[in-house]
Amino acid sequence: MEKGMTESHKFDAAIVGGGIAGLMSAVRLAELGLRVAVLEQGEQERYPCNTRFTGGAFHVCFHEINEDENVLVAAINERTHGSANGELAQAVATDTRAAVQWLKGKGIKFIKGGPDAWRMNTLAPPLMLKPGLHWEGRGGDVMLRTLSGTLKESGGTLLLGARALKLHMDGGRCAGLEMDHHGRRATVEANGVVICDGGFQANQALLREFITPAPAKLKQRGAATGNGDGLKMAREVGAQLVGMDKFYGHLLAQDAMHNDALWPFPMVDFVCTAGIVVDGAGRRFVDEGIGGVYMTNHVARLADPLSAAVVYDERIWSGPARDFILPANPNLVTAGADIFKAEDLPALARQLGLPAGALEGTVAQYNGALDAERAGSLTPPRTTAAYKAYPVNQPPFYALRLCAGITFTMGGLATDGVGRVLNEENVAIPGLYAAGCCTGGLDGGPNAGYVGGLAKSAAMALRAA
Repeated sequence: MEKGMTESHKFDAAIVGGGIAGLMSAVRLAELGLRVAVLEQGEQERYPCNTRFTGGAFHVCFHEINEDENVLVAAINERTHGSANGELAQAVATDTRAAVQWLKGKGIKFIKGGPDAWRMNTLAPPLMLKPGLHWEGRGGDVMLRTLSGTLKESGGTLLLGARALKLHMDGGRCAGLEMDHHGRRATVEANGVVICDGGFQANQALLREFITPAPAKLKQRGAATGNGDGLKMAREVGAQLVGMDKFYGHLLAQDAMHNDALWPFPMVDFVCTAGIVVDGAGRRFVDEGIGGVYMTNHVARLADPLSAAVVYDERIWSGPARDFILPANPNLVTAGADIFKAEDLPALARQLGLPAGALEGTVAQYNGALDAERAGSLTPPRTTAAYKAYPVNQPPFYALRLCAGITFTMGGLATDGVGRVLNEENVAIPGLYAAGCCTGGLDGGPNAGYVGGLAKSAAMALRAA
């Protein structure tokens, strides 16, 4: 034992991370009679993690989870432009419904969370419909508390204040790990390790390596606890990483960087898909018609992610800005966002600190392309298949400075269809498994296609167990 190590533990399985994937895997293994421990870095009983903050809808690419599995696989392939791993797509399309039934069997309550079919299986109680973050006593929080109680009743252990540090390999097999437990170094012997500690969205170094040149200028739209510990440990023992350059998130008012009433909602995606998104030079740099997650990734890639703004007019503010459950209009105003307003574009540009000629030229070119029904000829093109393009020509004109809200990263450890972590040769590393948002190979592709965080985590958690 190395100097400073004062603890040792032995379990059949060690689970890294106490979110939905970690607790589902742990409960399932405990039910099978294994001695299981969950290592959770949070110190508090209601430790923060993205699962507690979730909107709670189990869906697959915004399809209802009980649709035919072939329809769901096709939806995954379409959304990810064919980049999704076939085994993982099939697993999520097939097993999400079974995972939800499993949760219901553990006492987790679901409701229909809205008129859309994809909200049919939403955790209860649902999130409160008001700006800001309100997670206590809502669906994600209740689910984790219920699963934690079930784990304890099943003989499992939840170690709080336990941060995984390094995997222990024995003859090429993962045989446990080292951790920091309340400030003390400790060893955990285990027949298998399941990494379920979420993405790397809160790790500044990894964000700079894979996502953005300026990680401090992104807004953490979740619990900001995803440090990528499991990913780093597995990388050190030869695990393969896939799809590391995309993340799930939404566009927010830039004031969310310092105003907690403006995150995680209201998001401003639907203002941006209707309006014109420009950089600090007043020029378009992204196809607004692909959607909010795609645009959020592009904003993050700017040299200065806080230089972007959306320009729109009264028609958009009175129309698409009122879309979604918690719409930008009027919730941006009531939550205190700084919205710029002017009767002409030069005055709006002065308020934003943008070159007036450039902004006027961008808007004129955009409007002209729409009038000629040639939006696809713009640079970058403006597609209209998913979201209607509106000319920006009805004063007063508005603008909102933007920031990229990052919820979780899409890439991570490569796994097979039963959660075994793969090395660079696509061979499973014995004794090492992963599930949830620490894994890659499902979401992503050229347009940052979002499949569904809860569905991915729940389906693969039971498979990895």
